[in-house]
Amino acid sequence: MTVSLSRRDAIARLGVLAAGGALAGCASSSRSASGLVVASGPSTLWRDVGAGSATWHSVLASADRVTRTIVGLRPYRPSGFVVRTEMLDDKPVVHNYGHGGGGITLSWGTAHLAFEQAARTEHREAAVIGAGAVGLATARILQRQGWRVRIYARDLPPATTSNIAAGQWSPFSVFSPDSVDASFREQFDRAARLAYRYYQDLVSDEYGVRWIDNYSVSDRATGPSSLQERLSDVYPGSRELGPDEHPFPARYVRRFISMLVETSRYLRKMEEDVRRAGATIVVREFRDRSEIAQLSEPLVINCTGLGARELFDDDELVPVRGQLEVLLPQPEVDYIALLGNGLYMMPRSDGIVLGGSFEEGNRSLDADPATSRRIVTGHENFFRQVQTRIDAGQPHSEGP
Repeated sequence: MTVSLSRRDAIARLGVLAAGGALAGCASSSRSASGLVVASGPSTLWRDVGAGSATWHSVLASADRVTRTIVGLRPYRPSGFVVRTEMLDDKPVVHNYGHGGGGITLSWGTAHLAFEQAARTEHREAAVIGAGAVGLATARILQRQGWRVRIYARDLPPATTSNIAAGQWSPFSVFSPDSVDASFREQFDRAARLAYRYYQDLVSDEYGVRWIDNYSVSDRATGPSSLQERLSDVYPGSRELGPDEHPFPARYVRRFISMLVETSRYLRKMEEDVRRAGATIVVREFRDRSEIAQLSEPLVINCTGLGARELFDDDELVPVRGQLEVLLPQPEVDYIALLGNGLYMMPRSDGIVLGGSFEEGNRSLDADPATSRRIVTGHENFFRQVQTRIDAGQPHSEGP
């Protein structure tokens, strides 16, 4: 795909559903009126996925299965990400930063918006500052349009903030609803839809991008979030499940389908792509704007994330600390669970990722033992109840 696709194409609904998993053998089974398949054996529970069915599997969540703890700082602005152009002496600088918890998700979308601003100049050569998800996507869009690109970055994958992200495709934690206006919401919606379309062309083992079922659980009837209502076209398969359609210990469960990006694989492939397309990558840290102004490239795209706070005096940009616990892999687990209270589970080939935390203003990169215990214990208690329901071969009963 090229960046020249029309906006209509970029926001088209494609109705893509997750692929069905392999079926485990059983003596016999029956389908309930809701579509759930319950095997006659004592410990197998099935669910519909697309055109087929798959077995429910619980997560083995316990402290002795933790392989590593990861801490990162999200670049968050209450008023949302910045995509705009300013002049630095006689050099145009296109800003593309401040994505909060949506950097992976929105990267291709805001890269597209940044390219549109860059294309209004007479230049066809650019310096991209930053080699995380946003910087790499920006570089690729420029290259696809025939631009010469050089990337400058303090850190390269796997040492970027983007590598730390869990990788669910969903633009959460990007802005404060009370701090944005209608103009930003329109820009945000367009970036999300563009990114959604770009990522669909990357679904493959090569890029580590796949479709996956998501289950949001709650003991309160919340319905779809305001984000999901506004962007219903990028959340296919969204509906409330009945009590006989899931094994989760909650009264209300909403299913939707999104993509999951395995960040280590994805960023490695993206870096490979920009290099193969002719980009030079220079490892360099900029101390101030004067050093950026001295670059030989006639145009700069700023994808420095949290670094933009000091480089460009953006006092609104604050760090939001996130901590993840990674368990040993379980290839059989093929769904995302959003547990509530900020906890979530995302299954990747390199491990089961457990989150989370959202600590605004906390700059510490040290693992917090109390946060680790809260995350692991919360998932352990939740999935112990899930396993009980799976072992019973029965769907969820009312209440936890």
